[in-house]
Amino acid sequence: NMFYTCGPNEAMVVSGFCRSPPLMIAGGRVFVVPCVQQIQRISLNTLTLNVKSDKVYTRHGVPISVTGIAQMKIQGQNKQMLAAACQMFMGKSEPEIAQIALETLEGHQRAIIAHLTVEEIYKDRKKFSEQVFKVASSDLVNMGISVVSYTLKDVHDDQDYLHSLGKARTAQVQKDARIGEAQNKRDAVIREAHAMQVKVSAQYKNEIDMAKAQRDYELKKAAYDTEVNTKKAESEMAYQLQVAKTKQRIEEEKMQVQVVERTQQITLQEQEITRREKELEAKVKKPAEAERYRLEKLAEAHRLKLIMEAEAEAESIRVKGEAEAFAVEAKGRAEAEQMAKKAEAFQEYKDGAMVDMLLEKLPLMVEEISRPLCQAQKITMVSSGGGEVGASKLSGEVLDIMTRLPDTVEKLTGVNISQVTFITSFIKLSNLG
Repeated sequence: NMFYTCGPNEAMVVSGFCRSPPLMIAGGRVFVVPCVQQIQRISLNTLTLNVKSDKVYTRHGVPISVTGIAQMKIQGQNKQMLAAACQMFMGKSEPEIAQIALETLEGHQRAIIAHLTVEEIYKDRKKFSEQVFKVASSDLVNMGISVVSYTLKDVHDDQDYLHSLGKARTAQVQKDARIGEAQNKRDAVIREAHAMQVKVSAQYKNEIDMAKAQRDYELKKAAYDTEVNTKKAESEMAYQLQVAKTKQRIEEEKMQVQVVERTQQITLQEQEITRREKELEAKVKKPAEAERYRLEKLAEAHRLKLIMEAEAEAESIRVKGEAEAFAVEAKGRAEAEQMAKKAEAFQEYKDGAMVDMLLEKLPLMVEEISRPLCQAQKITMVSSGGGEVGASKLSGEVLDIMTRLPDTVEKLTGVNISQVTFITSFIKLSNLG
């Protein structure tokens, strides 16, 4: 067989004819010429070493025992390290290679322990491991071995030095623990108080926000209520105003009806006045004057008719005012005419007319005379035994006052009403009326 192979965990070295220097192959195959070439194998497996150093004196002279775990292997990818390993370990088994590496590593471990104190080794194991790894790697590399890892496994002594050191440390730790616990309790109380303060502040702030929200709600609700009430009031006022306008229109219609009725009444009164004026003109004035007076009245009546027609077409309020004014004017004119006629009659009949007027007012005078007696609630009469008593007495006193009226009238007007023919005067005045 001339072809040889190997796995990735070993290397082959071919030496002999045409192989100077020897050919090194890590994981692969190679052609070997029999008789003139030789093939050798070397393991590339990782070696686990239990590096134990017993009773090594530290820098302060304290003996301690240290145990470390190291992982190392022959580096097959580096040709120089593989060549060095082949020169150092070719033909040796894995235990033999491991023993050589272990002794080398243990020597470096003892040297580093001697330069450190127990406290440095115990407290900073990482630093110790790094120093052993660094020093050992520099030497083992020259042998073609690379240190994969180194870890300090155990540190102990037979003098209870570490135990004593642990007690002090334990006491310190317990002290620190008590201090830390007290500080934690203090911080917890402070944080609790702060949390309570924050809680109370948040609660007060929440209450303030709720109060503000309630206030804003009440203000907005009041504004909305005011607006709603305003709208309701405006609606009610509008309704009342519409009702008032409707009533006003109804009243205006009624007034227009009354104006029309009053206008008709005035027209009838004017016609009656015209009839009476015509009758007086026919009986009292001369024909020419009666004719002239009739024409004037006809013209006046025509003018009044035109005024009434114009007033009927105008606005209701204006028609009402003008109609009333016209009615008052017509009535005043009629009364003036009547008073003028009466004045003429009084001028003609003089004393008779005066007596007739007095007789018309005589009932009013009697009424005014007897008014105090009518308004009296109670009358108490005292008799002396020499006259009438009771109702006849009161009637007699009223009649006694009435018998004195002719003398009073004569003193006021100079007319003796007992000497005037009343019937003739009354007939004349009635005809004039």
